[in-house]
Amino acid sequence: MCDDLTVHTNEEYLANKEGKKAGLSRRAFTQLSAGAAAMAMLPPVANAQEIVEQDVSVPMGSGEMSDCYFVHPATGKHPAIVFWPDIMSIRPAFREMGKRLAQSGYSVLVVNPYYRTVNGRITPEGMGFNNPEIREILLPHARTLSPETCVLDGRDYVKYLDAQDSVDTSRKVGTAGYCMTGSYVIRMAADMPDRVGAGASFHGGGLVSDSPASPHLMANKVQAGLLIAIAQNDDEGQPEAKDVMRAAFDAEDVNAEIEVYPAQHGWCPLDSYVYDNDEAERAWSRMLNLFERELA
Repeated sequence: MCDDLTVHTNEEYLANKEGKKAGLSRRAFTQLSAGAAAMAMLPPVANAQEIVEQDVSVPMGSGEMSDCYFVHPATGKHPAIVFWPDIMSIRPAFREMGKRLAQSGYSVLVVNPYYRTVNGRITPEGMGFNNPEIREILLPHARTLSPETCVLDGRDYVKYLDAQDSVDTSRKVGTAGYCMTGSYVIRMAADMPDRVGAGASFHGGGLVSDSPASPHLMANKVQAGLLIAIAQNDDEGQPEAKDVMRAAFDAEDVNAEIEVYPAQHGWCPLDSYVYDNDEAERAWSRMLNLFERELA
C-alpha cells in the first residue's frame, strides 16, 4: 500500500538499481508526459479496434456527479470494465491505459474516486507519490474513501455502463484497481456476484487485515475470477498475506491467480517513478487473459 514505508523501500530500490530495472531513470520520469509519449513506449495492441472516447459525468446515488473517462470500440457491444486508478487518481496515464484496454475490445470507464471532493487531475504533471508535497495533497482526499463508498460507487458505475449502447449486458463486468483501489475489485465482486465476473488487483493495499471487513474474508461471496498481482516490497512487508488469500479463495473454489512480481509497489502505471515496463506488460497480459476467459 502507499505509505511512507513504501516510498522508502522504493527509493532504496531505485538507489541500488540506479533506476535501470524500473524501466525509467529519474530524469526520464521527470521529462515524461504520460500521454502519447508513454503510449509510444508500449507495444502496439494486437488487432486494435478503432475507439471512441469522451469525458462523461456519471450520476451517483448521492445526487453528485462523478467525472469519468469513457472509451470503447467504435462499433458493436462489448464487456464493460470499471477501471479504478491508484491513489493519484484520474490523469493522462490512466486515460491512456483505459484507451489501450478499449482497443482490445472492452467498454472502459476510467473513474475518479475523489469526485466527492475534487474534479479531474489533482497533482502536477511529472510529480509522484514519492514527493512529500504530493502526499499532502492526496491523503485528505484518500481519507474520504471507505469500503462503503467503494461498494456504493461501484454499483453506480456498473449501472451507468449497463445503460450504454456499447456495453454487452449479456456478459459480465470486469474491474481493475491499482494501489488503494486494488481491494475495490474484490469488494465489487463480493457485492455484485451476479454481475461482476472478473477482477484484477495490481499492487493493491489492504487485501488482508484484521478488520472484519478485510477483502479476503469476502471470498465466500465472490463468483468472479481474480488476478492479484503483488509488489515484492509489499510482500516483504506482509509476507503472510499471499498465503492467507490463497487459503481463503481456495476454500471457496474461487479461481484466483495470486503472484508476487519482482517489481516495486506502483510498477504498473505508465507515469509511476518505479514503472517497470517488462513486469507491467506481463501483468497487463495476465489481465487480458483473465478478462478474455471470464467475460467471454
